[in-house]
Amino acid sequence: MKIAFSKIARTLLVCIFALCIPALLIIDGVHARKYTDLERQVEELEKKQQQLIEENKKLITDISLLSSSERIENLAKDELGMREAESEEIVRVEMSSSSAKGTGN
Repeated sequence: MKIAFSKIARTLLVCIFALCIPALLIIDGVHARKYTDLERQVEELEKKQQQLIEENKKLITDISLLSSSERIENLAKDELGMREAESEEIVRVEMSSSSAKGTGN
């Protein structure tokens, strides 16, 4: 009886081992698929990041061109009809610190 139980246990152990190999291969395949999908997502995100960096560089260049003092001066003179103020037209306003504190009352 002891020999029969040992033989059954050994057979059962061999069967379990034989079933574990395909199961482990299936699990490995699932993980490989997930890894491949994640790798593709990373590549897509890196491409998107590079596109956004290039777009940001272009926008920064556009901002610097649009905010140049020379361009603003030309717009003020040509489109708005403005001119540089003469020195006698400039009014300076000074505020003392005591009058600034007293305005809250």
